[in-house]
Amino acid sequence: MQKFLGKHASKPPNPLVANAFFRAGYLESWGRGIEKIRRECREYGIESPIYDFEMSGLMVTFNANPQHLEAALGEQAAQKSPVKTPVKTPVKTPVKILQLLNTNPSMTLTEVAVSIGKSLRAVERASVKLVKEGRLKHVGPQKGGHWTVLK
Repeated sequence: MQKFLGKHASKPPNPLVANAFFRAGYLESWGRGIEKIRRECREYGIESPIYDFEMSGLMVTFNANPQHLEAALGEQAAQKSPVKTPVKTPVKTPVKILQLLNTNPSMTLTEVAVSIGKSLRAVERASVKLVKEGRLKHVGPQKGGHWTVLK
């Protein structure tokens, strides 16, 4: 541990990956990570992390500064203040799908998506849910079949 915390040669577990990160500019130099971690902890008033060498490798545990936690939690609470919107909720996608397919059972899901202004994927998800709920059923082959609104 003493050698690890002092000056030592850098031996990345995967030198090829480390070299790629170095070339991409994500590493500024080799073998300075522990030194930088300790310096940053001192600068922010955080205890030095706990280093634990296990059989599977190195585990680093940081202890948060309680003041930083309180400040972060205070910001989250301020951001979560409820805001009421005067806009009425539009008709839900499943209801629109049922209305359309009730009047025109031979429509494809692509046609339904275009008609209600939703993505095909959103209409597919909603129709699968409607089928599982027993509110909609597709009769016949995928091409040429039709929809039956059940409830």
